[in-house]
Amino acid sequence: MLVLTRKLGESVTIGDSIKISVIDIKGRQVRLGIEAPSSMAIHREEIYARIQEENRQASFDAAVNMEKLATLFPRPKGEKKGGEGK
Repeated sequence: MLVLTRKLGESVTIGDSIKISVIDIKGRQVRLGIEAPSSMAIHREEIYARIQEENRQASFDAAVNMEKLATLFPRPKGEKKGGEGK
């Protein structure tokens, strides 16, 4: 981890397209401004952790739902496992 000291109005540049600026300091809180391409997702850490957990849960739910879906559409008679015919 790189640790830097920045004053109000100073910035840090990451690569060619990300700039993080110190916008305001109030007591123990620091407000940061982040300039980055719109294609890059930027989240607070607690929000990012929640998104990751929801994605893990969704991938598990999808697997369970596929098993349930298979029971709704039985294989035609004579069709072998793996989609091979007669």
